[in-house]
Amino acid sequence: MSKIQEVKTMVEAGKAKLVPGLVQEALDEGNAAGDILQAMIASMGVVGDKFSKGEAYVPEMLMSAKAMSKGVDVLKPLLTGESSSSLGTCVIGTVQGDLHDIGKNLVAMMLESAGFNVVDLGVDVSADKFLEAIKQNQNVNLVACSGLLTTTMPSMRETVQTLKASGLTGFKVIVGGAPVTQEMADEIGADGFASDAGSAAVKAKELVKA
Repeated sequence: MSKIQEVKTMVEAGKAKLVPGLVQEALDEGNAAGDILQAMIASMGVVGDKFSKGEAYVPEMLMSAKAMSKGVDVLKPLLTGESSSSLGTCVIGTVQGDLHDIGKNLVAMMLESAGFNVVDLGVDVSADKFLEAIKQNQNVNLVACSGLLTTTMPSMRETVQTLKASGLTGFKVIVGGAPVTQEMADEIGADGFASDAGSAAVKAKELVKA
């Protein structure tokens, strides 16, 4: 088994303690940092798919994401020079009135591992806070709004519409959370929708490259 393959397997298994050493061994073997990163992203994709199908649960997702972030730490110094490692900046937060953050944290980890610089605003984030973050950070090309409570869906609608009416440009808005559907995303004017963390990273890349 090649070192890159071992890295993939261990990220999938959520072995955070073993991944950094294996990543270093893969580098020592002469593998490019970008290739190792892609392999880890692929294994997070597998975990995301399993999660979507109900074959893996939040703890496994978190363990794999942690393993990946440990691997990414080893690669970061080598990746900073590569434009491929940055897809832009994503501002993410759970909308006002909602204090759930597990889903948002998973999406933030997945986006970071996919190559976004992530600005996490936390929970109970007002539309104004989202706007402020877009103005304060450079190269914001994605805004991710999360919500788990049905009662906060009006708040999500307000946030998306405020962002769209702000006159600020250059970014796409993606929404997600248990009660959110593609129909709702279309209705409130969001650019994209993802049902889980794995598909959020895929959709986010599509949106910023479109």
